[in-house]
Amino acid sequence: MSLTIGVDIGGTKVGGGLVDENGQVLATARRPTPADDTPGVIQAVKEVVEDLREGRDIEAVGIGAAGWISSDRSTVMLAPNLSWKDEPLRDKVSEAVGLPVVVENDANVAIWGEHKYGAAKGVRSSVLYTVGTGIGGGIVVKDNLLRGTNGVAAEIGHTRSVMPDGRTCGCGRTGCLEQYASGRALTQAARDGAKADPDQAQILLKLAGGDPEAITGRQVTESAKQGDEVALAAFDFIGYYLGNSAADMVQLIDPGVIIIAGGVIDAGDLLLDPIRKHYTEALSSRATLPVAEVKAATLGSKAGVIGAADLARHRTGL
Repeated sequence: MSLTIGVDIGGTKVGGGLVDENGQVLATARRPTPADDTPGVIQAVKEVVEDLREGRDIEAVGIGAAGWISSDRSTVMLAPNLSWKDEPLRDKVSEAVGLPVVVENDANVAIWGEHKYGAAKGVRSSVLYTVGTGIGGGIVVKDNLLRGTNGVAAEIGHTRSVMPDGRTCGCGRTGCLEQYASGRALTQAARDGAKADPDQAQILLKLAGGDPEAITGRQVTESAKQGDEVALAAFDFIGYYLGNSAADMVQLIDPGVIIIAGGVIDAGDLLLDPIRKHYTEALSSRATLPVAEVKAATLGSKAGVIGAADLARHRTGL
């Protein structure tokens, strides 16, 4: 049996999984992510790998990390959440665990997991949006990750075709998709709506103790399930921008499927329905031409671990 380990380095935890050649996660392990402590992160990864490899023959380790990864999958060129710049993560982890290591962007490993074993299985070209606090993206074209010249392609959250002169983004640009279609954007839309029309936000405001500024993303989802008009409008707000962005992806690469992942997808059809509505409207001029189906991710939080492990298994072909 071919066994590799996939590791997901997040802002709060380092999670890992022992994965076989069929994409099955056989065991898991996790450690807290040490804040602003690179040696501590390396140690956490080492401990996760050691937990999972005990008594087993492991071929390689794949790592998914939020940030810009070099084209040779060795260096984290920039990871703002971990305060990393030009961090030689591959070599440090490989030295620590004594195994071959592949490093990849977290959204890229997620779409690779969905491509091989999840919502995009059997589809040669696909696009993934990870909708959480921000927005990440991954693109597969003809069974290959689209990484670009420098390894930093598919930053969909920082495209700005829908609102080029809008809100200032943390990346320094204005009008990025992330400012209008992320979990933060959902919460802000609900807060703004509750302030503007509190009568339409009674359920939402009750959950928030009457304070619009105290509204959380989870409360928006719960209120929308109960029919709160402002909460539903907030989902329609981000659905408009995600749907139009997805329509742009159709025009650019003609994918077979568009996958929505990340924490906000827990809302299910509350998010998917407005995305599909605005996506269809944006593509109305294509008439009867075939377009990609918009689907929810199926691997959930395991996608990154499975994708990273699979990329590590096939590292000789990277």
